[in-house]
Amino acid sequence: MGADVEVTADHRPALDCDGLVVPGVGAFAACMSGLRGVAGDRIIGQRLAGGRPVLGVCVGMQILFELGIEHGVRTEGCGEWPGTVERLDAEIVPHMGWNTVRAPADSVLFDGLDASTRYYFVHSYAARRWELEPEPPMPVPKVTWATHGGDFVAAAENGPLSATQFHPEKSGDAGAHLLTNWLKNL
Repeated sequence: MGADVEVTADHRPALDCDGLVVPGVGAFAACMSGLRGVAGDRIIGQRLAGGRPVLGVCVGMQILFELGIEHGVRTEGCGEWPGTVERLDAEIVPHMGWNTVRAPADSVLFDGLDASTRYYFVHSYAARRWELEPEPPMPVPKVTWATHGGDFVAAAENGPLSATQFHPEKSGDAGAHLLTNWLKNL
C-alpha cells in the first residue's frame, strides 16, 4: 500500500508513528499477556486519548474489548470498547474462509467496496453483541456485521480506533483496498 512499516515493541516509535496496527494471532489471554509485557495496552490508550489512529486485526481487534472468555478463562482486555469476546455459536468452528460483511453506508474502511465483497476470516471467538452506547461528544461507532452461526462484529470504527475481525492482509484486493482506505485517513 506504499506505507513505511516498522515492527517494534519500543514505546517511542509506537507512540510517534502515524498509525499503529495491533495484530493478533492465537488466544486472547496470550495476546493480552504479551501486550501488557511491553506496556502495549497503555500505548494504545495513550494514542487514542491523543486522537492518534489505531487499527486492530483479528485477535488485535478482540483485545480492544473489555473481556475475553476462552476455554472458561476470563481475561481482561484493553477496555477501549465495552463488551465480551466469546466463542462463536456455530455448528462449525473455527470460522475459516471467505465471508461477506454488512458495513454501514458511511464506513471509512469499506468505502468503495461492494456489499458482495468477501473477506478472509479465521477465528473461533468474536464479539457477538455491540454493547457500546456512546456519550457525547463521542461519535457513534460504525459497526460492521458478519454471520457464522449467528451475527458477530466483523469490523468497527470509532474515531481514531478501527478494527477488523477478518484478516485484510489475507483478503486479496479487497483487503488491500480497505488498508488503503485506513492509510488515507492517517
